[in-house]
Amino acid sequence: MIINQEQEVNSKQKDKKVIKCVVWDLDNTVWQGVLLEDDQVSLQENIVNLIQTLDSRGIIQSIASKNERATAIAKLEEFGLKEYFLYPQINWNSKATSLKEIAKVLNIGLDAIAFIDDQLFELEEVKFSLPEILCINADEIGNILDMPVMNPRFITEDSRIRRLMYVSDIERQNAEKEFVGTTDEFLATLNMNFTISSAQEEDLQRAEELTLRTNQLNTTGYTYSYDELNHFRQSENHKLLIASLEDKYGSYGKIGLILIECQPKSWTIKLLLMSCRVMSRGVGTIMLNHVMSLAQSNHVRLLAEFVPNDRNRMMYISYKFAGFKEVDKNGNSVIFENDLSRIQAAPSYVKFQVD
Repeated sequence: MIINQEQEVNSKQKDKKVIKCVVWDLDNTVWQGVLLEDDQVSLQENIVNLIQTLDSRGIIQSIASKNERATAIAKLEEFGLKEYFLYPQINWNSKATSLKEIAKVLNIGLDAIAFIDDQLFELEEVKFSLPEILCINADEIGNILDMPVMNPRFITEDSRIRRLMYVSDIERQNAEKEFVGTTDEFLATLNMNFTISSAQEEDLQRAEELTLRTNQLNTTGYTYSYDELNHFRQSENHKLLIASLEDKYGSYGKIGLILIECQPKSWTIKLLLMSCRVMSRGVGTIMLNHVMSLAQSNHVRLLAEFVPNDRNRMMYISYKFAGFKEVDKNGNSVIFENDLSRIQAAPSYVKFQVD
């Protein structure tokens, strides 16, 4: 298998739409009736099953509703649904404004959001203002579980607990806001354990999911199937490394992936990605320095491919901060090299281990 051929195949997969978050309207969408006008509202038929099934598939959910917040939250609590919705935007802002806020706090692209509403005016306003968002009329919600974008190929352990991991993130963020001190001092309070290991067969479903879902903190945007990743895992000419992180609030899950093509005199990082949820934890630097150490101990040059897009500039900056310098260009790709003269140890606030 030749990696350049795979990249041509994978480049066709880059446009595969993945819905990470479904945002619901409330009135005449989640429930029948208008909360502030009707004496009683009742849940739409099968709505609980739809919400729970999306949740079990690892698709997070939120709300964009023009309503009185306290009243709507109380009603969601009464129906036993409040826990399923992260960062609900219940206010009198435009739906487009609410959706942009949800994308911002979740740190996901607008094109990873689906919006469900019963009002054509609201759907049209969102389509006009935010054309990347998938808009769905509430009349069609009976079909959403069958939509390809709502059906990830694999349901991984990370998928099943994704909402709970976001809840832990909210706890971390609240703790950070209240903390008095430097960022490093706060990070030291988290008791982080960061592990990098060679990917095993049981990691491959999550590894494929990472290549499909991770857009911002991704050096090339290449996507790889389970079978391709399994080839790399077993290949003598490649290293496939996967990273996980946990702290006192719980597990972040498998949050990083590195693919290295190994030639006798040089190694090339073909893909380095991280979940956006760990962007502020400094683990990207640890991953890069680990690869640099491996290359140094194997006495090889270390190169890295970077394919710029409108989202991944942070990874370009990460390479530059780690001492990589541009040495070539190949079409749209930038080729970096690191002279391995400055390899940093993992920061003291992280317990770092290699399995």
